[in-house]
Amino acid sequence: MWSSKEKEEYAMKTILFSQHALDQLRDRGASKEEVKLAIQAGEEVPAKKGRRAFRKNFHFGSKWKGKQYEVKQVMPIVVEEAEEIVVVTVYVFYFGG
Repeated sequence: MWSSKEKEEYAMKTILFSQHALDQLRDRGASKEEVKLAIQAGEEVPAKKGRRAFRKNFHFGSKWKGKQYEVKQVMPIVVEEAEEIVVVTVYVFYFGG
């Protein structure tokens, strides 16, 4: 678990997106803003290969690929560098349909 100081320092870092992550945003229906909120205010969950994952639920109340969903969960996978956070991919899950 993070101390509030560590969380504050992490939130101050610049967030960069890999090309793969940008492609996944488009293909999976998430925005950069949702990814940034997930990193800054979401729950940290386990990730592999020395990476970090965060997840945050957003009210959706709309259709995705022809099916109605109430919740969209955005889960970016990131690598922490000295001065920045690099989003390497983004998963998006839809619930409540």
